[in-house]
Amino acid sequence: MLNLRMCNRCRHCNDLVAQAIFVYLLSEYDLFLMLNLSPLEEQILLPGTKGLALTQALQQSEVGNQNWNVLHGDTSFPVAVLKSAALQNNVQWMRAFCQQRQIVLAPHGKTTMSPQLFDLQLRNGAWGMTLATVNQMHVAHRFGVKRVILANQLISRSDIQSALHLMQHDPDFRFYALCDSLDGIRMLEDAARAMQLQRPLPLLVELGFSGGRTGCRSVSAALTLAQAIHASDYLQLAGIEGYEGLMLSQQRDQDVQAVQEFLQDMLKLTRQADEENLFGGDEILISAGGSAYFDLVGLDFYQQPGWSRPLLPVLRSGCYVTHDHGLYHGLVKEMHERDKALPEGSLQPALEIWSMVQSRPERDLAILTMGKRDASYDVEMPLPFATHKPGTDIMPLALPHGCKIEKMNDQHAYLRIPKESDLCESLKVGDLVACGISHPCTTFDKWPLMLVVDDSYTVRSVVNTIF
Repeated sequence: MLNLRMCNRCRHCNDLVAQAIFVYLLSEYDLFLMLNLSPLEEQILLPGTKGLALTQALQQSEVGNQNWNVLHGDTSFPVAVLKSAALQNNVQWMRAFCQQRQIVLAPHGKTTMSPQLFDLQLRNGAWGMTLATVNQMHVAHRFGVKRVILANQLISRSDIQSALHLMQHDPDFRFYALCDSLDGIRMLEDAARAMQLQRPLPLLVELGFSGGRTGCRSVSAALTLAQAIHASDYLQLAGIEGYEGLMLSQQRDQDVQAVQEFLQDMLKLTRQADEENLFGGDEILISAGGSAYFDLVGLDFYQQPGWSRPLLPVLRSGCYVTHDHGLYHGLVKEMHERDKALPEGSLQPALEIWSMVQSRPERDLAILTMGKRDASYDVEMPLPFATHKPGTDIMPLALPHGCKIEKMNDQHAYLRIPKESDLCESLKVGDLVACGISHPCTTFDKWPLMLVVDDSYTVRSVVNTIF
């Protein structure tokens, strides 16, 4: 590890090496790029695998050689697809954003829980992965992820022991836990002492806000926690963490102001802890960033001067990799409106759910072969955008304005068609309907396997999810 720790008298030197440390950390990615995906590629897929119309066993690595095409009806329906070009666009756009703002990315893996997508993100500049549970962390570690932020409080005795076991038995594994209470610190310290942990457990003090989720409710309370961590022989204060993504309402101007004030509180806390020399390690982590306001995080944490050692801003946005057609599509559009300096282009929706019309019980109603077990509905219903007659050579046709999924059952979706639309007559049983989703996180966990397709919807590969 590069040692750029400096004495208090030389704090101004840190401003001169800020770019150097960022470039160094980028070069260090090479240590973490290659994940071991061969166990997934070698596994045997059996008839009944969701999304595939298999009649016999097939090795997963052979899926891309079958020349299946979604538009030809070669898959089972419903089927979840990921557009390859959009995935590549998204990881490259986010890499450009992070380089522009000199911020590193530890995307929240709980969005997809897909080792193949973790690999794609790491190969395109991610510094590490963020995860929500110890079990998720074990999945990532199993495939070779070596740097993890656990964006949750580590409380359960068995989970603490499991996490510390990874630290103890893999010296290359770097793991940062969150804490927001003295009770939580004591539990971690007791477990580390009992295990005689050979290196201190790095902790990020979590700053929250009134009415929010976890996190200390004031800078002073968080500073008290930082002091307690510093006093421990088994714990190390690695940085400060917060999550601004919950500040989301219909009053967007007020939300933006609240986010900016919260980020400034995070910086204030980090500054106070640094002035008291509470941080250990070679750099100071400061981490925030959901998928709603990561532009503001990039602005507020950009080139902050005057620290005792390099400040490393870590962004944790996870939904960018697939984006969506609803919630985040609108929020990213707002980002571009308030920040004209963002990289060229934008994020593109990569995740689609294709289903078939299975019933036309009413002139303006079609029942689709998908439901709550296939697509997210926690933010809003799936967003129908295209239809296609299987086997025809033309590309999918856009649905007329006003088509909507008005409700879903476990396995059925109700597509309401505008009464004046010609689609009331032309849409037939057996036709395909494509839906975008709003909030990708709660769609991925419904699909053990997703198909990666090219622009013509030919299946090129698959990704697995492990929730």
